[in-house]
Amino acid sequence: MYSENLLFDSVSTSRSRGGRKNMKLVFLDTKTIGEDIDLSAYDALGEVVKYGFSTLEEIPERVKDADVLIVNKIAINEQTIGTAKNLKLVCVTATGTNNLDKEYLKKRGIAWRNVAGYSTESVTQHTFALLFYLLEKIRYYDDYVKDEKYINDTVFTHFAEHFNEVNGKTWGIIGLGTIGRRVADIAKAFGARVIYYSASGSPAQEGYEQVDFETLLTTSDIVSVHAPLNEYTKDLMDREAFAKMKKTAIFLNLGRGPIVVEQDLYEALETGEIAAAGLDVLCEEPMSETNPLAKIKDSKKLIITPHIAWASVEARNRLMQIIVEQIREFL
Repeated sequence: MYSENLLFDSVSTSRSRGGRKNMKLVFLDTKTIGEDIDLSAYDALGEVVKYGFSTLEEIPERVKDADVLIVNKIAINEQTIGTAKNLKLVCVTATGTNNLDKEYLKKRGIAWRNVAGYSTESVTQHTFALLFYLLEKIRYYDDYVKDEKYINDTVFTHFAEHFNEVNGKTWGIIGLGTIGRRVADIAKAFGARVIYYSASGSPAQEGYEQVDFETLLTTSDIVSVHAPLNEYTKDLMDREAFAKMKKTAIFLNLGRGPIVVEQDLYEALETGEIAAAGLDVLCEEPMSETNPLAKIKDSKKLIITPHIAWASVEARNRLMQIIVEQIREFL
């Protein structure tokens, strides 16, 4: 159904601008970076063909003449790019590269690039957006006013739902990479004590308090995940982990979905093992109808956003500009 998303204008435009006529760049899933992002800078690099979305069946035909592929979630392996005899470079519009068969690319002599660090500010900002939505009961108070219950109320302040300050609380971070450190620094500015846990056992980072996993779980008022998915983090947050957390704790996951056992999180929220959770990532995306978390309708307990933390306009523009430079340097 997305075959019509081939943008022939981009091909003719790139040629008219004197790009490298013998170099063909193919975007296989531009919808994953948003249709509001200007990709005209790629026209100077050669002939450009853009597809909004590509099925596994469509890919072999679409890539057969490509020199450079730009993809986000598309699986890159022998099945999908075996027909691409001219392929020299695969650019991933993300940090994660789980979709690449790197052994196959190495065997073919095909280079690949990914992008790190482009979304730090965006993900950090979204971390605090999820926190404050839950911590300050924003949905409840918004509904209270919009339902006109505040009109002619008895007093000027409504105290039905209580909220607390970040100041003086303990914030535990799982994964102290670039994003984790940025979150830590802002949390400190709010007056929180910040501790962190390294699932891989990395050495302590100067200026940050490293603790073991159990200490982080049992002492933190807020736990946020900013770690990659690997053998150390898969299913890290399970029933046993949630049981060790404070019943007043808020849990946030902005790392990868499979770090959390979703059934265990569902049970922890339903039984009151923890107070609330904010998620931007899930084990299966888009969300499966069988995901147990879909049964929770109480917005004070759970907020899920559809993997948007990385996707500020600035972050997406930054991402695509970095890839332009990567291709230019490679060529």
